[in-house]
Amino acid sequence: MKQNDIRQRIAALRDYMRREGLAAFIIPSNDPHQSEYVAPHWEARKWISGFTGSAGTVVVTLGEAGLWTDSRYFLQAADQLQGSGIGLYKEGLPGTPSIAQFLKERLKPGECVGVDGSVFSAAQARMLGEELRGGPEVYVVDDPWDTLWATRPAMPRSPILIYPLQYAGQSCADKLAAIRRDMAEEGTDMLLVSALDEIAWTTNLRAADVHCNPVVVSYLAVEHNTAHFFVETQRVTDELAAYLSANGICTHPYNELGTFLKSARGRVQTDLKKTNCMAHAALQQSGATLADRPSPIALLKAVRNETEQKGLREAMLRDGIALAKFLKWLDEAVPAGEQTEMSVAEELRKLRAEQPLFMGESFDTIAGYKEHAAIVHYEATPETDAALRPEGFLLLDSGAQYLDGTTDITRTIALGPLTDEEKLDYTLVLKGHIALARAVFPEGTRGAQLDALARMPLWTHRMNFLHGTGHGVGHFLNVHEGPQSIRMNENPVPIRAGMLTSNEPGVYKAGSHGIRTENLLLAVPAGEGMFGGYLQFDTVTLCPICKKGIVKELLTQEEREWLDGYHRRVYSLIAPHLDADEEAWLREACRAL
Repeated sequence: MKQNDIRQRIAALRDYMRREGLAAFIIPSNDPHQSEYVAPHWEARKWISGFTGSAGTVVVTLGEAGLWTDSRYFLQAADQLQGSGIGLYKEGLPGTPSIAQFLKERLKPGECVGVDGSVFSAAQARMLGEELRGGPEVYVVDDPWDTLWATRPAMPRSPILIYPLQYAGQSCADKLAAIRRDMAEEGTDMLLVSALDEIAWTTNLRAADVHCNPVVVSYLAVEHNTAHFFVETQRVTDELAAYLSANGICTHPYNELGTFLKSARGRVQTDLKKTNCMAHAALQQSGATLADRPSPIALLKAVRNETEQKGLREAMLRDGIALAKFLKWLDEAVPAGEQTEMSVAEELRKLRAEQPLFMGESFDTIAGYKEHAAIVHYEATPETDAALRPEGFLLLDSGAQYLDGTTDITRTIALGPLTDEEKLDYTLVLKGHIALARAVFPEGTRGAQLDALARMPLWTHRMNFLHGTGHGVGHFLNVHEGPQSIRMNENPVPIRAGMLTSNEPGVYKAGSHGIRTENLLLAVPAGEGMFGGYLQFDTVTLCPICKKGIVKELLTQEEREWLDGYHRRVYSLIAPHLDADEEAWLREACRAL
């Protein structure tokens, strides 16, 4: 993208700001549903800045512009912002001002900071107002982008799929009943649901409205005797209309949510972190009493039922078959030459697509060779696409959507000779990965209490990583879901049996290499013990872990036993589905250390 285009877009935004009397404008990465990944229609932050990462906020004043993003994107953002006139502010580092501090230093008290109320959450707006107290004031405006963004993509309108019960394991009616039981306990008359993954899970509906995330852009309002589904009505087929009606769900046009909410009565529960300002303002104009509380759906969805767990394991098996075929191919293709980051990502996609129930990738594959792997969420482009050589590390983070499960896996693969530093770093990351995989812990344990297990080997060498160690994964849904997590930041949600969480420690050294090893862990009962029940993790991802970078002497006997046991399991499950050459390759890849 030409940086002159970015400068022209910022100039157009400033003209709008002057007309509206705004001294600053904030552009988050959000859509109206506070999604992590958004449909192109809401990629205003990407359009205004040229920065393509999934997380970041642009702030434009009449004289300056800046982008705030986290450690995953420091290197990528620095590269993409060059020449744009937008400064980079690295979140989480000492000396980086918050957005509120930045604005208070540059604006006078009483000046207006504009936010788009359709994508800014009510909680975000409230927090910003508190942080700016005594300085500039938050001013909520209507979506300005239809006017400013001449080529703005249309609203997503992909076909809506009724998700079969054979994969969901629980009917829409049963899910609504569980939600209503929680509402009754809380004295709630209506639950407003904005999060797209929660709506998809509750209704057993899927679509392709967001790249790699099979969700339907919609809202859902659940009452005790009925529910209301807000979606663009031209998308509702006769079959879907009959399905919704059979489940007691009324259909409304997507853009009529505000009108509906203004007529709300009783006690309405909504999570202000996931509810945009426009919806919240409509509720405030109603006669309802508002209750700010996290939706019960997130936790209901995170605990997999038996059907989902069975499907997940079958999806992991098929994914493992594709990965084994790919890794054998990679071993042979790199020495032969002509392979690049983008070509290997495409080969992996093709092999996955051969598997039954494949519905697409769960995110765009991250294939980072050597120094590119130090960019945590690197995305190869034709301009950056690096040729692979039989030396150094290739980091490959990828996943697939199957009708019966979602996968997410990272392997760091030695393509040839490594430096001693690369071997040490690889081994320390593996030690942390194994420590978390082997964890046994009492019920009620939170992810923040487990996080140090994965980091301790790195910490002892004064190294660390700034992203989370583990995130929840949806069931033919979003690859990143909550409410559980494993990270340094405190999260009050404990790990429960049936939750699926990633295990992905890493280390990244700019200009040199990046390493990450990721499997998915299913929390399962570990029996009774002192003071109650215990849980442990079952590693459900099935793929060899590259052994070429391991410094064997640094692994304990227990760590070697875990790795060898994991590889025996991978071989026993995957080998029967391979041809003779592929089986021979897998046997060697899974040989005891």
